[in-house]
Amino acid sequence: MRHLTFVTCLCLVAVAACRTPKPLGGQVRPEDLPAVDGGVRANTLGTGDFLEVRVYQEPDLSGIFRVSPEGVIDFPLCGKVRVTDLTPSLAADAINSCLKQGFVRRPQVTVMVKEFNSKRIFVFGDVSKPGSFPYEEGMTIVAAVSAAGGFNRTAARNGVNITRLIDGRETRVPLRVEDIINGNEKNFVLQPGDIVFVPEGFL
Repeated sequence: MRHLTFVTCLCLVAVAACRTPKPLGGQVRPEDLPAVDGGVRANTLGTGDFLEVRVYQEPDLSGIFRVSPEGVIDFPLCGKVRVTDLTPSLAADAINSCLKQGFVRRPQVTVMVKEFNSKRIFVFGDVSKPGSFPYEEGMTIVAAVSAAGGFNRTAARNGVNITRLIDGRETRVPLRVEDIINGNEKNFVLQPGDIVFVPEGFL
């Protein structure tokens, strides 16, 4: 009876282990990655970013602005507007609130990121120009490889790996980039801080 009970417990533990999700880390498939939280982490603004601010029917207030080391943009009429750690939408709200204070009756402000210099991606391995590159919203693995000058002739194009930090743990994602380029697999969208490694293949 005791032997039967012990065997039953082992079976229950085994079933529970199969049903319990494994902690994220090591290597995972692209489809198993957690969803990005609304782009907030990826798209918050920082020092060195270039923003295009448009104020409807106010061309003198529209233009390109660079986020200073102090985390502000020097905006007409408003002076210094802090935008670091804000999304473009929240930055537009901050400018909109300022302009409402007697400058523009009903301002309509939009903010678009021209260049994410505060957030970068890294491409190393068998590419023409390895290094770090400014992150752009919606940047894909194909765009990143292109920014690095493209694959070298000896590159293992279907053996590319992305290293991403998730909840403090490095997670590796294998990608078949040649298949993506040929339309056989879905493109992969990067996040700031991603490290792309292209191994050398065999001729």
